[in-house]
Amino acid sequence: MSAPRGMDNGENAPDTGAPPHSSDVFRREALEHQLQGHRREGEPLRISPAWTRWVYWLLLAVFAAGLLFALLGRLYEYAEGPAVVRVEGRAELTALAAGTVTAVQVQPGQGVDAGQVLMRFYDAQEGAELERIGREFELQLVNYLKNPTDPGARQALITLRTQKEFAEVRLEERVVRAPRAGVVSDIHVRTGQHVSIGETLLSLVGEQSRISIIAMLPGHYRPLLRPGMPLRLELSGYRYAYQRLSIDSIGDEIIGPQAARRYLGQEIADTVALPGPVVLIQAHLPARTFVSEGRRYDFHDGMHGKAEVRVRSENILLTLVPGLKAIFGVEHG
Repeated sequence: MSAPRGMDNGENAPDTGAPPHSSDVFRREALEHQLQGHRREGEPLRISPAWTRWVYWLLLAVFAAGLLFALLGRLYEYAEGPAVVRVEGRAELTALAAGTVTAVQVQPGQGVDAGQVLMRFYDAQEGAELERIGREFELQLVNYLKNPTDPGARQALITLRTQKEFAEVRLEERVVRAPRAGVVSDIHVRTGQHVSIGETLLSLVGEQSRISIIAMLPGHYRPLLRPGMPLRLELSGYRYAYQRLSIDSIGDEIIGPQAARRYLGQEIADTVALPGPVVLIQAHLPARTFVSEGRRYDFHDGMHGKAEVRVRSENILLTLVPGLKAIFGVEHG
């Protein structure tokens, strides 16, 4: 009798609990391969290509270099602030009386001698007054010579002489003369301009005047600053034209922005931005010129720049791991 449909070779036969025949569990090809004695261990599995060995050594070298840099390298702290170029021995000539400028007889860069007329003011009134007193003095002098024993004539002559000298002084105040020999630096007024008493008219410098800088560094760096420390100056508008100087003097006091501006002078005080208390540093420039991008330029009074002074340094490893400072008792260098 044939087997029922759907049952073939006992595939759907009920489980009787007996172990299956080996021919039913293993494929015949596997059994034949095992019986023929083909026993050979496989090659080890290589999951890394050859270039990973180079990467490993490269990473190891980078780590060693970074560790060495952290041990030997240092981080530096700089005190930075604005700086202004100043010409020493610079004379600022101011108006002794209010008036209108009628003539400017010099030009910037012109050399002048002591006593040379630089500028004139309107002096018609002072000139007329001096001329009037002069005529009266001459008439009174004639009267005195006619009668030398007249005490009234003598006293009137003395009074007119005093008035004449005073009028001459007032007329001379309408003329600006060079107090000494030098070179005209800047002219701050023009012909026809009205000026007040004390207003700056022009600047006069000596031919051999020394040029220095005034740097204004944050006040909290004052205990770290000492004369002789190197200072680097970068002039505004001339990138990488560094001037390497040495500190000549340091102010003993920390002053506010207004006091610092008064020290700099009225002409450039408003051009310097000071965020807080500062200490004044002075250093001289070794030459009257500087080089930028292959060209030579002159220093001028009032030029601005940025000053930097290195005040502290610290090992990189100690910066990354501050706890090591307490262990080794290390302080800032």
